[in-house]
Amino acid sequence: MNNYADKQEFILNQITNKCFQRHNFSGYDLSEIDLKGLDLSGFNFIGADLRGTNLSGSILTRANLSGANLMEATLCEANLYEASLCEANLINADLRQANLCGSFLWRVKLINSNLWGTSLCAADLREADLTEAKLIEASLIETNLIRANLTKAKLCGAILLEANLTEANLTSADLTWANLTKTNLSKANLYQTNLIYAKLRDTIMPDGTIKEPQILISY
Repeated sequence: MNNYADKQEFILNQITNKCFQRHNFSGYDLSEIDLKGLDLSGFNFIGADLRGTNLSGSILTRANLSGANLMEATLCEANLYEASLCEANLINADLRQANLCGSFLWRVKLINSNLWGTSLCAADLREADLTEAKLIEASLIETNLIRANLTKAKLCGAILLEANLTEANLTSADLTWANLTKTNLSKANLYQTNLIYAKLRDTIMPDGTIKEPQILISY
């Protein structure tokens, strides 16, 4: 492509051209392209370059973005229900208010990403790197966070009802006012974790004990 305008037009033509196998963009360079509000459900973006791409409000249900580079991409209010983002790079990505329920995020890189108010219910975030991620008021009900790295993550007001944080690293994470009812924190690292006013009701603590219903002032 000679310039951005040509690249944008070429990609959009392929997406809308019925004669083109439009669902397959594996390995494509889609960096900085404006794909805002498009229906991309079921599309194949395996290993695609989506750095800085605007996907705000786009429908990506059951899309495959495994191994894709989404560094600094914008996905505000995008629908990624049951999408696959395994080992994808979402460092510094903007995912505010996005729907990631049921999505597959094994070993995804979400370092310093913005997930404010994002829905991650029943998502698979095993071994994900969420270092310094902003998960304020995020919904993480029944989310799988086994061995996830949440060092210095901000989870103020997050709902972690029945989430699995076995062996997760929550060093210096902020869980102020978070709901940890029936959350599994078995063998989790809570070193310098802020749990002021967090709700710990029937929560499995790192030592395997079950916390009696109460509000914890500090850990």
